[in-house]
Amino acid sequence: MARATRTGLKAMMAAGALSALLMAPVSTAQADDSQVVVFAAASLKNALDAINTACEADVGEAAKISYASSSALAKQIEEGAPADVFISADLDWMKYLSDKNLINAATEEQLLGNRIVLVAPKDSTAEAKLEKGFDLAGLIGEGRLAMGDVQAVPAGKYGKAALEALDMWGSVEGKLAQAENVRAALKLVATGEAAAGIVYATDAVAEPEVKVIGTFPEETHAPIIYPVAQTAESKDADTPAFLKCLHTEKARKLFEEQGFTVLAPVSN
Repeated sequence: MARATRTGLKAMMAAGALSALLMAPVSTAQADDSQVVVFAAASLKNALDAINTACEADVGEAAKISYASSSALAKQIEEGAPADVFISADLDWMKYLSDKNLINAATEEQLLGNRIVLVAPKDSTAEAKLEKGFDLAGLIGEGRLAMGDVQAVPAGKYGKAALEALDMWGSVEGKLAQAENVRAALKLVATGEAAAGIVYATDAVAEPEVKVIGTFPEETHAPIIYPVAQTAESKDADTPAFLKCLHTEKARKLFEEQGFTVLAPVSN
């Protein structure tokens, strides 16, 4: 895939720095096994941070949450990272771990749904009609299209599928600024390093420096589903309580405030 030069290189450096920041909690989690350790897709950060605070009294402790791309987190679990809960942004990376018997199958379920959107910096005047025939490459011009790594990051894979379905992929493939996770891609747009970006609708809600200029039709990509499960090696006795709290009415409200669709049943 084509990578950015000059401006694009600066963009990649910014993405890398943000990815490092998002990954930072992993070492903290490894150092403290007295709390529930959650590995969660980067796009969940705002909602899950709020839920973690709201659920602390029910669980008896605040969880340690590490955010990164689902692919990176799954590989860390495979390599022995001490996670109790994994929340992926797609079904593929949960299956990857399940196939290796690294997930407690009895606890796995589909938790959330999402959408992918096209965003631009908040002061942009661009508008996009995301259908066949729309000139996305023209909208980007000499700039870059930020998105997650199309080979590994769920948002990147969904985005590539949508672009291919709309016959846009060939015209923008050489304009990509691929990031290690969707929040890093979002940051490239928010800082003006990229002219536009493909992120989740929930990311756009969380970042005031971008605006949505188009929503990809749902039929252009696989359904966006976030599964959750306890890991097979989970040792923390409070893990079931944390999973239970994800199903409460207060958790549902916080997920929906960030734009997620709650797929799992809500309990008291």
